[in-house]
Amino acid sequence: MVPFNSRTCDGGTRKLEKARISLDDCLACSGCVTSAETVLITQQSHEELRKILDANKIAAPGQQRLVVISVSPQSRASLAVRFQLNPTDTARKLTAFFKKLGAHYVFDTAFSRNFSLLESQREFVRRFRGQTDSKHALPVLTSACPGWICYAEKTHGSAIIPYISTARSPQQVMGSLVKDFFAQQQRVTPDKIYHVTVMPCYDKKLEASRPDFFHQEYQTRDVDCVITTGEVFKLLEEEGVSLAELEPAPLDSLCSSTSAQEPTSHRGGGSGGYLEHVFRHAAQELFGIHVDKITYRPLRNKDFQEVVLESEGRILLHFAAAYGFRNIQNLVQKLKRGRCPYHYVEVMACPSGCLNGGGQLKAPEMPGKELLQHVEKLYSMVRTEMPEDVPGVRELYQHWLHGEGLEQTGSLLHTSYHEVEKASSSLSIRW
Repeated sequence: MVPFNSRTCDGGTRKLEKARISLDDCLACSGCVTSAETVLITQQSHEELRKILDANKIAAPGQQRLVVISVSPQSRASLAVRFQLNPTDTARKLTAFFKKLGAHYVFDTAFSRNFSLLESQREFVRRFRGQTDSKHALPVLTSACPGWICYAEKTHGSAIIPYISTARSPQQVMGSLVKDFFAQQQRVTPDKIYHVTVMPCYDKKLEASRPDFFHQEYQTRDVDCVITTGEVFKLLEEEGVSLAELEPAPLDSLCSSTSAQEPTSHRGGGSGGYLEHVFRHAAQELFGIHVDKITYRPLRNKDFQEVVLESEGRILLHFAAAYGFRNIQNLVQKLKRGRCPYHYVEVMACPSGCLNGGGQLKAPEMPGKELLQHVEKLYSMVRTEMPEDVPGVRELYQHWLHGEGLEQTGSLLHTSYHEVEKASSSLSIRW
C-alpha cells in the first residue's frame, strides 16, 4: 500500500494515518446502497409529507388524498423522553399535532404488530413440525429488521434467505391494514390514501420501497412515505411547536368496533418481543408446557443471548437474540458451517435493538447509554397485551382475512425475499 502524505502550512509533508473502517461502519448501511435505492430514500422525507398536505389544502372537493399516519411505539418512546411526557400523553399529543398539520387519522403500529407476532408464532410451529421434510425449515430467523434483511439478501443470498421468516414486519402489516382493510372501510381505492409511518430506523424507508409491497393495479405502495423520529422532531421545530404544550387529542382506532383509550404494547423488549412470544407459544403448542418467566443467558455480550426450554435433561427449544452486525456475522458463519444450534433467532441490526435505531433522537447533553435507559423505561411503562387477546384482532382475522390459514393470510401478512445480484464496481478491477 502506498502511503499518503499531506502538505503542511510551512511547506513540509506529513504522513497520514491509515483510515480504519470497523465492521459496524461497513455494515451499518446494510451493504452498499444502490443509486436506485438512493432515489427511493430521497422520495421519503418529511418534506414529501408536507407536499401532500399542502396539495390537499388547495385540492378540489373529492380530490384530496386521505392522509393516514402510523406511529411506532419506539418512536413514541423517544419523543416522550425528549419532551418529558408519559407514553399516553405523547401518543395523544402526537395525534393532535399530525391532525393540526392536516392528517386525517393517526394509528399505532403496535396494533399491526399483533398480526406480525401471531403469524410468526404459527409459522414457527409449522416449520418445527416440518423440519424432517426440509433442511431449511430451521432455524427461523426473524424478518422485522430491514437492515438485517438487506444485508442477508445482498451479502449471503440463497445461503440464508430460506431460513428467514416470511411474516411481514409491523410496518408492512400496517400497510396491508391501511391500504386494504381501511380502504374498504372508507370506500376508497388504495391510491386515494397517502400512508405515512413514523419509524426509529432509516432502513424502514428501503423496506417500504420494496417492489413486493407495491400495488400494480392501483400503482401505489402499502406505505407511501417513512419518516424517522428525528424528522418528526424537525416538523415540530419548523412549526414552532413544543409537543408538551399541545392539547391532547383522542386516539384513533383502525376497528370501528373498538376504541383506543391508551397505547398498548407487547412483552419481550423494545424490538417487538418476537423471541418471547414465539417461545411461549411454541412451548405450549408443541410440548404442552406453560412458560411464565423467560430467563436469558448472555453469551459473548449483552446483545447475544439465548433462551432454552428443557425437560428431563433434554433441550426442547433453543432460541437466541442476536443484535448488532458483529453478532449477526457470528450467527451467519455458524449457520453456513452447519453448526447453528438454534431453532429460532430474533435478529436486529442495531446494537440494543430498535429503541436504539439510527432515526431516534439524540441528546447531546446526555450519554447515549443513559439516554437509551430512559427510552427503555418509558417504552416499558405501556400496558402489555397478548396479541390474541387484543380487541379487534380476531374480528379482522374472521371478517377481513376470512381465516387464519396461510392461504388466507399469505398475500397480506407474509412476503418473500430475493437474492440481490452484486453490482460490478470499478473497485474490484485489478489495475
